[in-house]
Amino acid sequence: MSDNVLLQLAATISARRAAAPDSSYTRQLLDAGPARCAKKLGEEAIETVIAGTGESDEQLKAEAADLLYHLLVLLESRGVSIADVLAVLDKRQGTSGLKEKAERGQR
Repeated sequence: MSDNVLLQLAATISARRAAAPDSSYTRQLLDAGPARCAKKLGEEAIETVIAGTGESDEQLKAEAADLLYHLLVLLESRGVSIADVLAVLDKRQGTSGLKEKAERGQR
């Protein structure tokens, strides 16, 4: 498994914009727009929470994978790159979560 699996998946999702709508679920989601993509992400988030609180590790892994996929679809639908999101995380490295959260409220 490559460390760049999220970047590779994001590239695949981006390429699906050109796929035939009748053969690509990703294309159907992108065509439906950001609101639909966000709704689907929310559904997957709920399923991940449920799996995290009472289902098997395997089910949690599967739901987490679905959640990441749908996050990437939402980002693509809004034209936000995963590289930019990863850059935000990279910038936060070494900063206390409590400090970062407090500073976020001051912006």
